[in-house]
Amino acid sequence: MNEIKEFSPMKDGLNYKYYINGKWNVSESGDVIAIYNPYSNELIGYVQGCSKKDADEVINSAKENVDCWENTPLEERVNVLRRAADLMLKWAEPIGRILMQEIGKPLKSAISEIRRTADIFYATADAGSQIVGETIMGDSFKGFTKDKISMTYRVPLGVILCIGPFNYPFNLTGSKIAPALVAGNSVIMKPPSEGAITPLYLGVILEKAGIPPGVFNIITGRGSEIGDYLTGHPKIDMISFTGSSETGRHLAKVAGMKPLLLELGGKDAAIVLDDADLELTTKAIVKGAFSFSGQRCTAVKRVLPMPRIADLLVEKVTKEVMSLSIGDPAENKVIGPLINSKRCDFVQGLIDDALSKGATLKCGNRREGNIMWPTILDNVTIDMRIAWEEPFGPVLPFIRIRSAEEAIEISNKSEYGLQGMIFTNNIDLAFNIAQELEVGTVQINGQSERGPDHFPFLGTKSSGLGTQGIKYSIEAMSRPKVVVMNLSEKGKLIHECRG
Repeated sequence: MNEIKEFSPMKDGLNYKYYINGKWNVSESGDVIAIYNPYSNELIGYVQGCSKKDADEVINSAKENVDCWENTPLEERVNVLRRAADLMLKWAEPIGRILMQEIGKPLKSAISEIRRTADIFYATADAGSQIVGETIMGDSFKGFTKDKISMTYRVPLGVILCIGPFNYPFNLTGSKIAPALVAGNSVIMKPPSEGAITPLYLGVILEKAGIPPGVFNIITGRGSEIGDYLTGHPKIDMISFTGSSETGRHLAKVAGMKPLLLELGGKDAAIVLDDADLELTTKAIVKGAFSFSGQRCTAVKRVLPMPRIADLLVEKVTKEVMSLSIGDPAENKVIGPLINSKRCDFVQGLIDDALSKGATLKCGNRREGNIMWPTILDNVTIDMRIAWEEPFGPVLPFIRIRSAEEAIEISNKSEYGLQGMIFTNNIDLAFNIAQELEVGTVQINGQSERGPDHFPFLGTKSSGLGTQGIKYSIEAMSRPKVVVMNLSEKGKLIHECRG
C-alpha cells in the first residue's frame, strides 16, 4: 500500500498540517516544530507551530458543530467509530512504522498500539450503543405520588480538549477521542510536541469514516505557547489529559472549574512476600519494568522484597534483565532509545545519586546516544531519589523490607498512587494488604498495567483525577439531564382500593 498517497491531504513533503473544520491547514504564524527519530536522530518531519489565533479558529469550529453532532443519531455516531476502527486495522502497519520512527518504540509494539486503538473504538461503539436513560416514579419517596415522573438521559458536555502523551500518542489519545465522540461531544485533539505526527492520522481516519467537518479538530504546537490558552479558554468545556503530574497540576490551576480527567505519573511498587512464586514474579517484574524502556506511567518502578527471598529474586531479575535485547526499534529490540537526551540525563542523575549513597549496581549504568542500558540497583534506601522519583526510563531499584507493614508504609509514603502489586500465594493476606495500599488499582500476582480497556483505570494523590475505562470515560464526558413531568389532575385516572 502506498501510505503517502493514502494520507496525502495532511502533508506537503516533510511538513504536516493541522486539521480544522474538515480541512488541513498551515499555521498563520509560519512556525513549524521539527520531529526527530530518537534512535538515529534523523529528521522525520515538521508539524505546525500553531498560534493563539489558530487556536481561536479551531475552538470556534468545534463549538459551532457541537449541536450538529449531538443531534446526529446515536447509531450513526457509533458507526463512524466502527468505520474508523476498520481503517486503523487496515493501516496499522504503515502508521505503526511512523510511530516507531518518531518515538523509538519497537516496531511490533508500535503496530500493536494502532490495533489496540482499533479495539478501543470497536468496544466504545458497542458501549455507546447501550447508553440508556432512566424513568423514576415519584411515589417511591415519602410525600410524593405517581403524578411526578423523572425522566433522565445523558447529554454531551460540549467541546472536549484531548491532550495525549508522547509514549502512547495514538492509543492514549484515541482512548479519549472515542468516548468523547460517542457521547456527542465535538473534540479538539492536541498531540504532544514529541510524538506529534502519528496522532495526526486520526484526522484522516475519522474524516474517511464520515465525521462531519468541525466535529473533530487537531491543533499542534508548543505547550509553552498555546497550552495555557487552550486549557483556560472559556469555550473549552472539559479537558482529558495524560502526562506528567507536574503538568497536570498546572493544567488544573489554569482550567479552573472545568471538568477534568487526568492520567498522571506513578511510582508503582511491587511487594514480594516470602511465599511468592519467583518464576512468575521475575517475569512480571522484568516485563513490567522494562517494556518500552520503562517509559510507561504504569511501569514497575520499585521492588519491595521480603528478607527470605530477596537475594534470590534480585539474582533472577538481574539475570533476566541482562538477556534483554538492546538497540534498533526497527529490529524489535526490547530496550531502545529514551525520547530525548534530557530524559537520559535525568535517569542518569537518579542512578548516580543512588550509587553515591551506597546502592549496589547489579547491571547496566551504561549509555550510548539516547539508549540507557537496563539498570538494576540493589540495597536502595529511602534517602535516595530513586526510591521516590519517577524515572520514566529503564532503571529498577530494590528496596529491601522486613515486613508487610513496612512495605505498606513505604508504598503509601509516595506522592503517587497509581497502581501497586502484591506477589504471594496467600490470597487472604494479599487482600488485606491491598485494602491498605493508597492506589487506584492493586494487581495481585501480576504486573502493573493499564488494560483491559473496559476495566476502570484511575489514580489517587498525584497520579490522577477521575476514572477512565470505556464505560467510565463515556460517563465522565457526558452528564445526566433530568426532565420532571408533573401530571395534572385532569389527566389522572382514579383507582380506589375496595375491601
